Amino acid sequence: MKILPAIDLLNGNCVRLYQGDFNQAEQVAQDPVEQLKTFINDGAELIHIVDLDGARDSQARQYQLIEDLCTQSTVPIQIGGGIRSMETVDQLMQAGASRLVLGTAAIENQSFLEQALAKYPEAIVVGIDAKNGRVATHGWEDVSSVDYLTFAKEMEQLGVQTIVFTDISKDGTMTGPNIEQLQAINSSVNCKIVASGGISSLADIKALVAIGIEEAIVGKAIYQGTVTIEGVNQL
Repeated sequence: MKILPAIDLLNGNCVRLYQGDFNQAEQVAQDPVEQLKTFINDGAELIHIVDLDGARDSQARQYQLIEDLCTQSTVPIQIGGGIRSMETVDQLMQAGASRLVLGTAAIENQSFLEQALAKYPEAIVVGIDAKNGRVATHGWEDVSSVDYLTFAKEMEQLGVQTIVFTDISKDGTMTGPNIEQLQAINSSVNCKIVASGGISSLADIKALVAIGIEEAIVGKAIYQGTVTIEGVNQL
């Protein structure tokens, strides 16, 4: 199991949201660069960074901070948050990103997704955020009629190799991941499935390993110390 510690950036600060609600943002660290170094020193092999400002407003994307983080990092960086154009994809890849998570754009603009996959086939990750089994978009504010499993299969057919799956109702709640849905999506496609949302303990990590999940994004639990990278590495 590979743990991806999450650094969510809002106005240059590290925060955690509750179920994606910007009105429930809690600052969890002062300095993103120092937090990055802490995670790496703790043994992280891959870091997950979300540009929350960029997710809300493409003109507010924190390019300089992201570039600084990529430059300082000695491990690969995965970046998400409102990536909806090839210009943004190119800029983030040039900044040093190893993987990019596309969410809303993957649903609403298939030609863009196909362009990104053609240019960076191994770097493009699709984020599937679901509410009651339906795919949500635009920072989880809009819920489509698309079933998450149907969408995952469509992504696989387009050549997507990695999917980050989040059950929105679990995100930031520390109530455990949605094992049932994660098992269903992992069984439905051959893509690598990255679990996200609700992970609170090593028991949750063990449950993910039991259903064949090899990567998991951990946010609040890692800041609160209920999950540690060292602890996971010792499993």
